[in-house]
Amino acid sequence: MVVGRAQKPSAIRTVVDQRAVEIVDRSHFTGVPVIDRVPHPDQTDSDSSTVILMTVRGVDMQDARILVTGGAGFIGSNLANHLADAGNDVLALDNGYLGTEGNLDEAVEYVDADVLDEDLPTDVDVVFHLAALSSRQMLEENPREGARVNIEGFVNVVEQAYADGCDTVVYASTSSAYGSRTEPSPEDMDLEAATGYDASMLGRERYAEYYNNFYDDLTCAGMRFFSVYQGYAGNEAHKGEYANTVSQFADKIANGESPVLWGDGSQTRDFTHVDDIVRGLIATADHGLTGVYNLGTGDPYSFNEMIDLINDALGTDVEPEYEPIPLENYVHDTCADISRIREATGWEPEIDFEDGVARVCEPYLDA
Repeated sequence: MVVGRAQKPSAIRTVVDQRAVEIVDRSHFTGVPVIDRVPHPDQTDSDSSTVILMTVRGVDMQDARILVTGGAGFIGSNLANHLADAGNDVLALDNGYLGTEGNLDEAVEYVDADVLDEDLPTDVDVVFHLAALSSRQMLEENPREGARVNIEGFVNVVEQAYADGCDTVVYASTSSAYGSRTEPSPEDMDLEAATGYDASMLGRERYAEYYNNFYDDLTCAGMRFFSVYQGYAGNEAHKGEYANTVSQFADKIANGESPVLWGDGSQTRDFTHVDDIVRGLIATADHGLTGVYNLGTGDPYSFNEMIDLINDALGTDVEPEYEPIPLENYVHDTCADISRIREATGWEPEIDFEDGVARVCEPYLDA
C-alpha cells in the first residue's frame, strides 16, 4: 500500500555553511559547490594555493522526512532503521523482490511500491535511491528489465522527487566497473562496462551528472560500494544465493559444510561492513555532495584469508572446496581509493575486516 503524503516538518531546514578553506589541490573538493574564489595573499599565481569560499549544501537529518528506495533490502533496511532510530520520519519503498518488510523496525513506514510507479511518496527532504537489480546475473537473465529498473527507475524517482521539492539525492552505483585491480581505484580512472550491470549503473551516473549540471537546486551523489557485508543475523538471510559471500560462507562453515571458492581462492575483495556504508551514505547527504564517491576500506582480503578468519572466529577447521571460475570477465581483485569521500566529509571506515567477521560469526557462538 502506498502511503499518503505528509507535510514536511517545520523543523526541517537546508544547511548552508560558508567557510574559508585554504587548500593546495582543488580536486579535493570535487563535487562541492564553489561560490567564490579569492587569491591567497601570499600567492600571485591563480593556479596556486587559493582560499575558496564554499557553500556546502546539505540536509540536517534531525526530524527529516526521508525516502529510502530498496528500503527493505540489505543496505536499504540497515540505513532506514538507523535513520528512524535517529528520530527521522523514514519511508522504506520496496517491491519485495530483493527485500522483505521483516527487515524493518516498527518506526520505519513500509511502502509496497515499485520505482517505476507513478505517484511515489517523494515529498521528502532526502532520497536515498538504493533500489536496483544488483548483480551481473540478474542483468544477464533479464537485460531489458534490468535497464528499466536501474536507469528508468532512477530517472523516475529523481524526476518525481525534484517536482515535489526534494533537493538532495544519494544513489547506489557500482565499483564493479573498475574491473580487476590490486591497486586502489580512484573515481576518475577510465571505466569499462564489461557487463550489463556495469552499463546500467554507469547509465545511472550519467543521468545524475545531467541533473547536477541542469538543476542548480538539486544535488545527486553516486556511491560506488565495495563488497558490502553483514551476517545472516543482520538483514541478509532472506537473499539466499544473492547474499554476500561472507555471510554465506560463515553460515556454511558454522554448519560444518565446505564453502565453494572459485579458482584457487586468491581473488581479493575490499570487504566493507554495512554499518560503515550507512555512515558514508548519511555523511554524503549531510554535505550535499555531487559526483561519485567510493565507499570501501582500501584494505582487501583474499577469499582464502576470509575462510581462515571465519574458522578462527568460530573455532572450526572447515576446508573450502575449489572449482574453476565459470565466468568470463570475472573481477579477480578490487580495492577502493577512499581519499575523495574522506576529504569531502571526514568519513573513514571504522570496522576492520577481522572485527567484521567476528561480528558475523558471533550469533553462531551464542546459539
